[in-house]
Amino acid sequence: MTEHIGDYRACLQARGPAGLDYLNGRVPHRYTAIYELAGGTLRNLYLYDKRGEVVPEFLQAVPFQDSFCQFVLRDGVFATSHSGGDQRLDGHKYQGVMMAYHGVPLLDNRGELFGTLCHFDVVSHGLPEGELDFMQRAARELPRYLPRR
Repeated sequence: MTEHIGDYRACLQARGPAGLDYLNGRVPHRYTAIYELAGGTLRNLYLYDKRGEVVPEFLQAVPFQDSFCQFVLRDGVFATSHSGGDQRLDGHKYQGVMMAYHGVPLLDNRGELFGTLCHFDVVSHGLPEGELDFMQRAARELPRYLPRR
């Protein structure tokens, strides 16, 4: 696992700003993103789409209460491989729509809450063994590459 963090650091240094293509290549999910919490909205700063399509408008800015990111920020991590059957999401606007979501919190360059790093898809997916831990480690590498506040 340590060598993979080294690879990720090298990717950040060479390509910046977030190395999302590297992170996305490790998982089956279509999207990997960084969202910044700004007031009551999560704003997409960076998004990698395996299909290379234009970022859909509904993913560009998500009201906090409509996001799965809210659970990351509340609980320190949030993972669901099949949101449609996840009782924690009963009544949520995107339950059964955004089927897979795996996210961890991001801090800024001052150590304060910035937003989230997440993998998600409209198709159900689990994460490979150890990948959630890797996401947490990758999130600790990101603050110096994020916009300064």
